[in-house]
Amino acid sequence: MPPSADLPGFLHGVAPILDRWGYTAVAAMIGVESFGVPAPGQTIMVAAAIYAGAGRLNIFGVAAVAFVAAVLGDNIGYWIGVRGGRKAVHRWGKYVFLTPERLERAEGFFARRGGRIVVIARFIDGLRQFNGVIAGITAMPWRTFLIYNTIGAAIWVGWWTGVAYAFGTHLVEIIEHAHRYKWWAIAIVTLAVVAYVTLHLRHIRRRRARTAAEVVEEPVEEPQS
Repeated sequence: MPPSADLPGFLHGVAPILDRWGYTAVAAMIGVESFGVPAPGQTIMVAAAIYAGAGRLNIFGVAAVAFVAAVLGDNIGYWIGVRGGRKAVHRWGKYVFLTPERLERAEGFFARRGGRIVVIARFIDGLRQFNGVIAGITAMPWRTFLIYNTIGAAIWVGWWTGVAYAFGTHLVEIIEHAHRYKWWAIAIVTLAVVAYVTLHLRHIRRRRARTAAEVVEEPVEEPQS
């Protein structure tokens, strides 16, 4: 394994763990993170992919281990949620920053978005750790959860291992450089959302106006004598 100094920035802290345990560290960190235990799962996966780019690990091995650990960890979380997760959250949640208030908001989010939120939850801190637990608490059907969770885990692992493997130790520099332009990015996204909502509302108004006009113009049939 390369020395810890090979990993820049926020990745430096997981280097000793990865140096010693390799794939086992990737599996353990992602697995426990996926059912609510605070652990740097995503960070160590990125670090392992950078190691793979340097020829110290196999990128397909990193991706496979991360994917399996993510799916299994989320399913453990799901069954924790099913078997009494609400009581556990109310009793122990504060120790992992999952308060009853946050749980209530997350439940509402799951209820509105369903399977789609399971897919994107991997990319959102907080939801990534408690995705399975909340799905179990809200009684999402297990097969539905399994399908969407598998898709989400595949996209998440594929994205981060691919990006980290391609850019290597320059990834942190790229992230830090991109951070300088975050407000521009937020402004552009906000303008795009506002434009979309405006056009969508205009389309709805026009459609309603056409429907109303058609109702007015529709001839009324006189009753036959």
